[in-house]
Amino acid sequence: MKNAKPFVALVILAIVALSIKGALYTVGEVEQVIITQFGKPVGDPVTTAGLHVKTPFIQDVNTIDKRVLEWDGAASDMPTKDKLYISVDLFARWRITEPLQYFLRLRDEHSAQSRLNDILGSETRNAVAKHKLIEIIRTTKNRQPLHEEMLTEAERKLSNLVPIQKGRKLVEEEIFTAAAEKIQVFGIELLDIRFKRINYNASVRPKIYDRMISERRQIAERFLSEGNGEAARIRGNRLRDLNKIQSEAYRQVEEIRGLADAKAAEIYAMAYNQSPQAVNLYEFTRTMQSYRTIITENTTLVLSTESDLFKFLKGIKPTKE
Repeated sequence: MKNAKPFVALVILAIVALSIKGALYTVGEVEQVIITQFGKPVGDPVTTAGLHVKTPFIQDVNTIDKRVLEWDGAASDMPTKDKLYISVDLFARWRITEPLQYFLRLRDEHSAQSRLNDILGSETRNAVAKHKLIEIIRTTKNRQPLHEEMLTEAERKLSNLVPIQKGRKLVEEEIFTAAAEKIQVFGIELLDIRFKRINYNASVRPKIYDRMISERRQIAERFLSEGNGEAARIRGNRLRDLNKIQSEAYRQVEEIRGLADAKAAEIYAMAYNQSPQAVNLYEFTRTMQSYRTIITENTTLVLSTESDLFKFLKGIKPTKE
């Protein structure tokens, strides 16, 4: 009996130590705890960090993370509204805001990730199917041609790019709004989603390249049209200025020439109208100059004997050989 007492004491101490150990548990700063008794939650979730007490042996501690968690879905092919297949890779950030609801419906993070795969994948397919490819590729709907204010109304209609109603940012917001409402019932708050990568399906790439080439060609043609218009305007201004300069120069030349002729005539008149003899000399010299101009070696003239041109020839006697 004496030898059995130490053994019993050790057993009792072991049971007490195990009871104390089973009754105490700690909660970390990034954790929240659900206490279950025979598999069913009891009490409120424990969200404050520190040392806590529970009933040993019959109650269990279920730790739930309260940090921002990551969901990274696998890329999957899906059709757009214009029947073009693209590979969409989406990622999201979420956290557990109602641990009791989360524990009752999902139990663990693996189940939560699976549920997020279903909901986010479904909503992404729905959103992509409702929009054309250009809506998902473009970040925003703001895509205005450069120098649009310089275009005429007709040029603006010809150079318009494919209109974008929303853009990728609003498409992401649609997916977020629809998915957040469905995920909330699991005690999860969806914080953000983003398109991680959008790849073109191999069968779609030629069509995408053709569309890109077409858009760039429209832009190039618009700039070429603007350049041709500006060049035509510059050439027109050059010709107008050149004609103006030439006409001004011609007018000035004719004015100077007229003034010079008038001045020369005035000088001639003053020189040859000083006396009757000067007038006769002027008449004689001018007539002689005209003879030299109009009479050549083989010239034949038919003149009236009363003409002014002939009167100086009347008195000329032929020379004797």
